[in-house]
Amino acid sequence: MGFEAKSAAAMAEELGERLKQARLNQNKTQMEVAEIVGVSRKTILNAEKGKAQIEVFVAILQALDLVKQLDLFLPPQLISPIQLAKLQGQQRQRASGQRSQHDKDELEW
Repeated sequence: MGFEAKSAAAMAEELGERLKQARLNQNKTQMEVAEIVGVSRKTILNAEKGKAQIEVFVAILQALDLVKQLDLFLPPQLISPIQLAKLQGQQRQRASGQRSQHDKDELEW
């Protein structure tokens, strides 16, 4: 089953399992990785359960020499040529969101 059909918690657990398998493939203990990262063994255990802050997750990837996987995980996002033309060459700083019909009605005088 792909990630599309999973909840956020299920996806986090799956990433944790993959992190654990990567560690095991390198024959490293949780304690060894924890020492490299500078965190407790329990923090590594939690990461392998899918319960880690992004900074810890990235640090574990660094310790396992898997940082290059981040480009596959979330490739750099390029601005579309149409959006670039609309912005006249400037890069977008924030999203405006979509206004509902209710919001539009309230703005009318």
